[in-house]
Parts: sequence; C-alpha cells; structure tokens
Amino acid sequence: MGISPDVPRSGGGTIDFVRPTALVVDDHESFRRYVRRLLVAAGYEVVGETDGAQSVLALAERLRPTLVLLDVVLPDGDGIEIAEQLDRLAGTSVLLTSSRTVSDFGTALGERLFVSKAELTIDRLARLASDG
Repeated sequence: MGISPDVPRSGGGTIDFVRPTALVVDDHESFRRYVRRLLVAAGYEVVGETDGAQSVLALAERLRPTLVLLDVVLPDGDGIEIAEQLDRLAGTSVLLTSSRTVSDFGTALGERLFVSKAELTIDRLARLASDG
C-alpha cells in the first residue's frame, strides 16, 4: 500500500486535504528529532513518538498513523515482531529502520520496508513511502 502525500476528504461541498500522519519509535532521542524534521519536511504530521516497544501498539491503536517509523532493535522489544502486530491496523504502513544494514538481519525482515539510519534522507523516505 502506498502512502499518499495528501488524502482528499470531501464534505460540505469542499475538499479538505488531510496530511499523512506518522508515529516515530526509536530509543535515541537525537534520531527521533532528526526523523521528525524529515517527516515534517516531507509533509507528514508527526502525531506521536516513543522510545520503546511497550507503548507502540497502544499509541498506534489510538493515533492511527499513516506511517510508523520503527527501529528494529529496541531495548525492550523486537521491532520486527511489533511490525507483525501492527499489520492488523488498516491504513498503517510500517517502515523499519536500524543503525545496522539489511544484510545484518538475513531473512528476518522478509518483504518489509527497511532503510538503514545512515541512508534515511527526505528523498529516500519519500521514495519508500510512495512504493510502500
């Protein structure tokens, strides 16, 4: 499922464009700040962020983000397992990220969207989001 930059909604004779939303999950505050800037520049509204696995599912259920940018290696949980649980949320795509490379995970990532933190740029984010 692709992630549209804006989703039109009609009502009352007008069309309003709703910005896509994002939830950022990473245990490093500096990386969360960096990703927040990238997402905002790409047109997303960052509706939440967290530093651990324990609150991700509850936040995603409540906030219903268009995108969850999720660290694979969290101190209190496995991002791949969390991504599998997030699959049940309709309209939410997951982009896994890590300071490790894709080859470090072997086949564990399956067909999931992944980008290493070192390669995460606004252009790469936009490309991955539109291909997702």
